[in-house]
Amino acid sequence: MLAETNQMPMLDLARLHFPELVSFLLLLGAPLGLLTGWWNSHQVAHSPTTHTYLRAIIVGGLAGLVGGWAFSSWFVQNNAFIVIAGIFNSHSLTVGTLLHYTIAIVIGASFGLLFQHDVLSPGSSICWGLAYGLFWWFLGPLTLLPTMLHQPIHWSYLYGASFFGSFIGHAVYGIWLGLVYALLDRLWVKLFITSDPLKREIEGAGVHTLLSLLWGALASLAGGLLFSLIMLATGVLPRLASLIGASSPFPGFIVHMIISTIIGMSYGVLFEHEATNVQASLIWGTLYGLAWWFIGPLTILPLLLGVPITWTMQAANILLPSLLGHILYGGLTGVIFLYLQRRHMDWLLIDPRLAAREERLLRPGGTPAPALWLFVLGLGIVLPIILG
Repeated sequence: MLAETNQMPMLDLARLHFPELVSFLLLLGAPLGLLTGWWNSHQVAHSPTTHTYLRAIIVGGLAGLVGGWAFSSWFVQNNAFIVIAGIFNSHSLTVGTLLHYTIAIVIGASFGLLFQHDVLSPGSSICWGLAYGLFWWFLGPLTLLPTMLHQPIHWSYLYGASFFGSFIGHAVYGIWLGLVYALLDRLWVKLFITSDPLKREIEGAGVHTLLSLLWGALASLAGGLLFSLIMLATGVLPRLASLIGASSPFPGFIVHMIISTIIGMSYGVLFEHEATNVQASLIWGTLYGLAWWFIGPLTILPLLLGVPITWTMQAANILLPSLLGHILYGGLTGVIFLYLQRRHMDWLLIDPRLAAREERLLRPGGTPAPALWLFVLGLGIVLPIILG
């Protein structure tokens, strides 16, 4: 606009400036974030009994190992183990496999060190893990790998497109990393950190979990119905029907609603304390829907149909309408879940002690969660379009 030149089409312009996207993330955003975080960590005192480096490294390393296992299927299909073995001037499959899992463990441990204070629930941990996995796609195969292989760095969108399968793999790795980290971290707290018996629960853990499952299932019905309109228009329902040996849209619709209900139930359990208002519920649900686009139609569905995992640009292009459907599904499910949860909680919070406890469990203001939302949604939606 300042140069008063004719603007090229938006997609071509975005592809032209893809190298600047990589450089802004790696050379500006990452150093700025690390320095700001380091400075803020010295201004706020954290209790050494609840957050420790040992806990972050061990839990994060184990979670990274599981994430590396989920990522390994792409490595097998594309002979990538041989490629990364070249870092040590080797062509051994064993060397490449060991190096892959070592890197996965190191990234997982660094996730624990960097995000231990931001992970408040398994749901938010999944989103943090997804963001960290996407970041490592820029830092790993696009930057560090060619450097270690003594090759020039190409930050063009064509080079990025050649690693599109790795992009989805990093997303799946991050999702598993975040989920397993949150579960193991909770187990660590239960086993090694003493709880205070005076801080009573509002309800029994079993009752609260069942209610969260119920609210998530009910909320997913509306999201699933909205999503089904897109699936009907794009002809995806017969493919879902093939899971039960049928071929018509109606059985596919039934399968779709069952899957939607299961995903909604998992949302209720994973995000029960993250939704503080309608805006937050909308975004957390949207992020969860985006995560399921990576692990659902691109990963789990091909496995259920007995075909190889389709982490390719062609598959992603075909499933772009499904990406929109997952986002709409997640956002609507999150909002309705909040409504159902509030209806139940209103009468429980009459007791000020119980209200204070619930306030402690909710994500406070001033956290970097909005930056996480922008980062994941921006890259998760735009990159499949640009690289495709």
